[in-house]
Amino acid sequence: MKKKICILALVLIAINGGFSFGQRLIYPEARQMVFDTDHGGFLVGDPYHWLENDTSAETAKWVKEENVLTSTYLSGIHYRDKIRKRMSKLWNFKKSTAPMKAGSNYLYYKNDGMQNQNVLYVRPIDNRRSERVLIDPNKFGNHGTTAMSSISPSNDGKYLGYGLSVGGSDWEELHIINVETGAVFNDVLNWVKFSGMAWLGNGFYYSRFDEPKKGEELTGTNKNQKVYYHALGSTQDHDVLFYENSKQPLRNYSVQVTQDEHFLLLYETESTSGNALYFKDLTKADSKLEPIIEGFDSDNTIIDNIGDKMVLLTNNGASKYRLVLVNPANPQPDKWEYLIPEQKDVMEGVTLASNKIVVKYMKDAASRLFIYDLDGSNQKEIPLEVLCTVDALNGNPKDSLLYFSYVSFTVPTTIVKYNMLNNVSTVTYKPEMDFKADEYETKQVFYTSKDGTKVPMFIVHKKGLKMNGKNPCFLYGYGGFNISLTPAFKADRLVFLERGGIFAMPNLRGGGEYGEEWHKAGTKMNKQNVFDDFIAAANYLIAENYTNSDKLAVSGRSNGGLLIGAVMTQQPQLMKVAIPQVGVLDMMRYHKFTIGYSWASDYGTVDDNNEMFQTILQYSPLQNVRDSVIYPATMITTGDHDDRVVPAHSFKFAATMQAKTGGDNPILIRIDTMAGHGAGKPTDKLIDEQTDIWSFIFYQLDMKME
Repeated sequence: MKKKICILALVLIAINGGFSFGQRLIYPEARQMVFDTDHGGFLVGDPYHWLENDTSAETAKWVKEENVLTSTYLSGIHYRDKIRKRMSKLWNFKKSTAPMKAGSNYLYYKNDGMQNQNVLYVRPIDNRRSERVLIDPNKFGNHGTTAMSSISPSNDGKYLGYGLSVGGSDWEELHIINVETGAVFNDVLNWVKFSGMAWLGNGFYYSRFDEPKKGEELTGTNKNQKVYYHALGSTQDHDVLFYENSKQPLRNYSVQVTQDEHFLLLYETESTSGNALYFKDLTKADSKLEPIIEGFDSDNTIIDNIGDKMVLLTNNGASKYRLVLVNPANPQPDKWEYLIPEQKDVMEGVTLASNKIVVKYMKDAASRLFIYDLDGSNQKEIPLEVLCTVDALNGNPKDSLLYFSYVSFTVPTTIVKYNMLNNVSTVTYKPEMDFKADEYETKQVFYTSKDGTKVPMFIVHKKGLKMNGKNPCFLYGYGGFNISLTPAFKADRLVFLERGGIFAMPNLRGGGEYGEEWHKAGTKMNKQNVFDDFIAAANYLIAENYTNSDKLAVSGRSNGGLLIGAVMTQQPQLMKVAIPQVGVLDMMRYHKFTIGYSWASDYGTVDDNNEMFQTILQYSPLQNVRDSVIYPATMITTGDHDDRVVPAHSFKFAATMQAKTGGDNPILIRIDTMAGHGAGKPTDKLIDEQTDIWSFIFYQLDMKME
């Protein structure tokens, strides 16, 4: 066994002022077991398989000891409190979201700066001064870990359905409130996950699973999702089953109802990409569900309806999306009427406002807004800030006011009111914070990946920063599931930028930045393209004298955690610090947990065929950790209530890394309690987590905190 210092000595060192890079840590004991899976005669070992049991006493003991080690290490970083104080000050500014019309009212969230959860407000459209709190999740107890995960106003705006999530879990508990009186109904709906609330009459449709077995709530496979109709004032056991498909237990279903309650839409999915779409004409008493498009080869969303025709946003036959009209009499794709054809840029979002069509496009991973007539003619652009993201677009077919909000890397959410009648934009909310955004610059570069593909990357830093190859750099990536990384504001990053850090974010293949072809180029057999794109981004930053390997930290979340796990095991010398967060790290077994099976459209599975098995085996982070390799300083993060990417991924990866690493760089895991995949995490937990991450990065990159 390698010689390591004892935990007592580690604690004493922490108390006396920190660590030196030459010291080696002792890690909690992790039992190795014999557990092999057979893939056509090829055995794959899983010695820490027991860590998949998140309710066992042995796992609990290991988690506790790992958290003690991580906490002890971080407590030795003497400027950690300074980072926390500065971050808290940057975080502490008033925030608001763009108003959403609901009947005769507007709904929007506000936060005074440090509230754990955003508060939902309501105000009459014609009276700005009479706003009032409708729902304040901070009063629900549980130390701010109960979050509002979703809201859905009834079509007349009288009622509001809302979901509550505890501890970051994907499970929701649905409730209903009277918007006018604030009275909460007794209705409580459980075991809801990945569901909307589609109002029709005096109730709504929603999707739920059967109650899981005790002890499997956060790990068991989610099967047999069903759609029910719930009538206000009734109990869940009286809900009426609307749709189920017992022959396809791994498919998921959700319902939408158009604003005027003319059409009901049923969406069917078997993965995170592609959906079948069915409709029912609610104006006809004997109507049945009919297909608009079957199969899962395209993404299809009904925006609303114009008269008796449905407005459909689709990438069927159009990689970058197009807008079409669907006639219910002839809903087949070859009968669709074109409204707005596919453009050079990706059509990312659409809303109807004041008898116009408002379209959000994505050009090189940044937003642009255009207005069209209902027949798709007379294009007009709404001016926006350069290199920004429109993160909310709230319109109503009968309302002349369009509200939208945008962000950049250095400017938080700004809200704009756009008058559709006279084309006048008015900024209605611009936050004030203790940060001088005009002292920083954002640029976009295009670099060449391994196979010659041009990939865009955003780079943010102080104006006038010298490119001497010695700057600390934080490289963040994702690359998957058709998700686009566009400019986003994160208060915690500002601490790094203020100290001369460079933030870089490449738009890797696998995302949706250039349409479905860009997405597919980073999936399944092409997944290595994503890792190559990220590695090429790091090499570009080094070659162009932004930074060097000893000053480079890399990070990604979820699928981005897979990215970091793959890159750090393929090229461990490329970076000094690696932060894989809530990552998919065991690609042999990801599809065995909760909703993991739905990711197969991006990843494939080891059960598909031998070629897919061999491809996954070559990059799966857990299986590619090698003995005696010097890995970068690593902090793995996860949450004990993460039922999206279960913490077993991170547990097993951490135990394997700690056992095999050949260097002195620390391999730590930070396991948050009462926390999930990230959504709904309270402000105090976010600040705690980001303080620890940035303290670790600052220390490893030898940065100063004045």
